[in-house]
Amino acid sequence: MDGLILVDKPQNFTSHDIVLRIRNILNIKKVGHYGTLDPLATGLMLLALGKATRFFPFFSTTDKVYEGLIRLGFSTDTYDSAGKPTSSEEKNYPQKDSLLKAMKKFEGEIQQLPPPYSAKKYKGKPLYALVREKKEFELRPSKVFIHFFQLIKYNPPLLEFKAKCSSGTYIRSLAHDLGEGLGCRAHLSELTRTDVGNFNIKESRSIEEIKGLADAGKIDEFLIPFESLLPEFPKIILKERGSVLVKNGNLVSPENIQKVILDESSSADISPEGEEVFRMFSLEGKFLALAKKVPEKNCFHPFLVIDSKEAEQ
Repeated sequence: MDGLILVDKPQNFTSHDIVLRIRNILNIKKVGHYGTLDPLATGLMLLALGKATRFFPFFSTTDKVYEGLIRLGFSTDTYDSAGKPTSSEEKNYPQKDSLLKAMKKFEGEIQQLPPPYSAKKYKGKPLYALVREKKEFELRPSKVFIHFFQLIKYNPPLLEFKAKCSSGTYIRSLAHDLGEGLGCRAHLSELTRTDVGNFNIKESRSIEEIKGLADAGKIDEFLIPFESLLPEFPKIILKERGSVLVKNGNLVSPENIQKVILDESSSADISPEGEEVFRMFSLEGKFLALAKKVPEKNCFHPFLVIDSKEAEQ
């Protein structure tokens, strides 16, 4: 079984819990997720099955959109409501104008420190493990990009927000740092991930729904087929000889290509110039590889061969 499943993760489940549940429901071993959600958080998770796990570099680095609540007044050791308070409560909440200005400062490229309780690693060990072992370590900032950090509703001490950010952004840190900037402390109270790249939570299914459909033999109602993944990349249809070349990771020249399809309604001349990444398919419709253009040699290089056995068919 190969493809992608969009899961609506409930609260108090780890991302690994969700992977285990899907493995058990579908009775398959090769399952992975494209982006961790904290136990406190709910929302969209992308789970890859079988050969789709090979696409981790593409799905895991896409932008995410979150909606949630930030509680002003005090900070916690985990930067969210699951942690212990680390400051006395401040009730001098900012005016809406001051809050909007403070939130605006986080938009764009910023340097962000991860929460002490996080899976971020320091010398090969996750930070949360070092905290529990009471070992000293140095938090190192990472460069992230916040496309927008919007105020939806403000009813002190709670503020409802929506944020779009790059992969690797910690919304817990965003909440904590906002409180520090305002001088009133803050922590993340609730969080839902609504979007991962072009996928939206409205397209997702709960674990219970997935189990019910799987038991009824209706897997096609929640599984996004492997052959339809990464539609943003142009599609190369290979001739039989081209499929054999791809199997061994060899360069593919235009004479071994049947056609190039830029989208569902048009095709292009056979040329390695233009798009950076291409999907390579056999004449039978099998997704064989991802390739990059090599303009100086007038050919394509398959840099990620999905399944060499299929290239022989």
